[in-house]
Amino acid sequence: MFRKKKWSIIICSGIFFVFLYSLTGSKNTSLTIPKSSTWEQYETPEEAGWSSIRLNDAKKYYDSLGSTAAMVIYNGKVLISWGDITKKSNVHSVRKSFLSALYGIHIEQGNIDINKTLKELEIMDNVLLTEQELEAEISDLLTSRSGVFLTAGEESLWMRLTRPDRGLYLPGTHFYYNNWDFNVLGTIFRDKTDSDLFTEFKERIAIPIGMEDYTMEDTFYKLEVNRSIHPSYLFRMSARDMARFGQLYLQKGKWEGQQIIPEAWIEKSTSVQTPVLQSDEYGYGYMWWVADSGKFGELGLYSAIGRYGQSIDIVPEKNLVFVHRVDSDIFWNRSLKRVSDRKRLRLLEMILEAHISETEA
Repeated sequence: MFRKKKWSIIICSGIFFVFLYSLTGSKNTSLTIPKSSTWEQYETPEEAGWSSIRLNDAKKYYDSLGSTAAMVIYNGKVLISWGDITKKSNVHSVRKSFLSALYGIHIEQGNIDINKTLKELEIMDNVLLTEQELEAEISDLLTSRSGVFLTAGEESLWMRLTRPDRGLYLPGTHFYYNNWDFNVLGTIFRDKTDSDLFTEFKERIAIPIGMEDYTMEDTFYKLEVNRSIHPSYLFRMSARDMARFGQLYLQKGKWEGQQIIPEAWIEKSTSVQTPVLQSDEYGYGYMWWVADSGKFGELGLYSAIGRYGQSIDIVPEKNLVFVHRVDSDIFWNRSLKRVSDRKRLRLLEMILEAHISETEA
């Protein structure tokens, strides 16, 4: 009886948040008034050891992609910023890496045990989960290997077309990029911490690292009851605030001497936990994409990636954070292009090639 009442509350809460967003959403889509930033910026790229000419070539390629903003932080200072870096728009699946950070905090505090199964957590949905599906652990959801192949909110067409048949794979044995896993992780987080994940993100991360544009109005739950009782948790964010989150990870979870996210969790969550056969560039960690081969693998690249071309790319070997945006609020109106991983990484490659080597100096 308690569980039924609890899930009724979750469903009603989700509907309330959708209604609330419909009232406030028009505020969120307006342009942010540009304001001064606390980010330090290099006067010229050459001051930081980069070539203006090569960066201009990268800028031309950026313009050809239809991107709407980009930012590079090098050694903690702004190297380049293109487009409106203060405009807030949907980050899409970058949200999953935000939740990964919150999981790391609460796992260290003992509030979440990633070895708990869905059965122990009493997870349910519109359809009954099988005994096999209920054996999936939180760790399997974090790596998108739950073996639960049910419909979910915010699914892409690709997710629907490639969904395996139920029961085909055991939990923990097959990677399928699955919004059901990620949305259920939001439900588990709220249940095990007795906290709202957006409030947690604001108080645990956004405020301590000084995000300049982020407000609670930029977050909302989206419930699609015809697909699942587990709502999506959506964020709208500016490029410069995304860059701060990336810089926090580059600094191994520390900000101004305070350990915001456990360093051990950052190391583990941004390491390859499962290979991804469908990707030439990436394996998968705990809700982070991790380069596992080639030049980017050698540079230690890991990325938070969202639909249409959103990304936070961290390059530890170069002490660099790269943020790329495609504003999906105007995507359909202006016929903007989706920027693929391949094109976005080519842009990052061109930017990295603009670094002046010791032999050129």
